[in-house]
Amino acid sequence: MRFKQLVMGVSLAVAATAAQPALADEAAICYNCPPEWADWGGQLKNISKDLGIDVPQDNKNSGQTLSQLLAEKENPVADVAYYGVSFGIKANEAGVVQNYKPTNFDAIPDGLKDPNGAWFAIHSGTIGLFVNVDALDGAPVPQSWNDLLKPEYAGMVGYLDPSSAFVGYAGAVAINRAMGGSLDDFTPGIEFFKKLKENDPIVPKQTAYARVLSGEIPILLDYDFNAYRAKYKDSANVEFVIPSEGTVTVPYVMSLVANNPHGENGKKVLDYVMSDKGQSHWANAFLRPVIPSAMSPEAASKFLPEADYARSQPVDYAKMATVQTGFSDRYLAEVR
Repeated sequence: MRFKQLVMGVSLAVAATAAQPALADEAAICYNCPPEWADWGGQLKNISKDLGIDVPQDNKNSGQTLSQLLAEKENPVADVAYYGVSFGIKANEAGVVQNYKPTNFDAIPDGLKDPNGAWFAIHSGTIGLFVNVDALDGAPVPQSWNDLLKPEYAGMVGYLDPSSAFVGYAGAVAINRAMGGSLDDFTPGIEFFKKLKENDPIVPKQTAYARVLSGEIPILLDYDFNAYRAKYKDSANVEFVIPSEGTVTVPYVMSLVANNPHGENGKKVLDYVMSDKGQSHWANAFLRPVIPSAMSPEAASKFLPEADYARSQPVDYAKMATVQTGFSDRYLAEVR
C-alpha cells in the first residue's frame, strides 16, 4: 500500500498533551477529533462532563490518522480513531485496530460496521456544495458539478486534498460517478479535476469551515452538516446544494486502537458516542446518526427535502477502500 506521502509526525498538540501527567488515568487520545468538524468540540465537552475523561482535540484528517497509527504500530499513542469508512477498512487490514462492540452495536445496519467490531459507523454526511452566497460577487449559486468549471467561479472553488482527506476522496467518488465513471474507472473524475485545475481551485488538507465563513473559499466541496451548522448555528448566508448530477452519502467510523495505552477509557468514549445521548448530539449537529431514532423531528427539519437527497446513491464502501490508493496515485500524478 502507498502511505508514504501521508506520513506525518505526531501533531504538536497531541505530543505536548500526551506528555502531561494529567493524562495518566483520566484521559483518552482520539486521533482526528477536530473541534471545528462535526461538532467534535461539543461532543468532547460532553465526554469530559459526563465521563470525567479528557480527550484532547486533534486536527488530523483521515489519511494522516491512518499514517500515524501505522507509524506508531509498535508503540501506540492513540486509544481511538475517527475517519472516513475507507480508512477504517484499511486500518483493520493493516492490523492497527482491535475489535470492540460498543453500546448499540447490534442496532448498526449491516454494511455500516465490521461484523467483529474493528470499525463501525457513528454518523454519515452527504457530499455537496457548501456555498457562501455573500462571497460569490454576484454570481449565481452553482447547482451542478459542471457549473464549477465556469469562468465566473474561477478562484472560488475549494476541495480538500483527495489523496489525503476522506471528504476529498468522497467528493472525487461522487464527481467521478456523476461524470459517467465508476469505482473501476476513475478517468472521468480525473478529467474533471484537470479541468477544474484550470479554474484555479483552492486545495487545503484540513477542514476549511472557517475559510468558507470568512469568504476566502466561497464554494467548498463538503458535507451537508457543515453547511447546516454555518446556516443555523453561525447565522451565515450560506446554502447547501446537492448537485443535479448526483452525489454520495458516506459514513464516518470509529475504531479502538490496538494495544492502546488507555484501553478502558477508550472503550468508554466509544460507548458514549454510540449511546442514545451521544447519537442525539450528532443529530443536533446536523449529521445523520447511525441510530436513526436519535434524529428528532426538529433536527430533521433543518435538512434539505428528501427529494434532494434522492440524488444520493449508495456506494460499495469496501470497494471504495480497495480502489482508493489507485485513485490517489492517479490524482497525484495527473492533477496535482
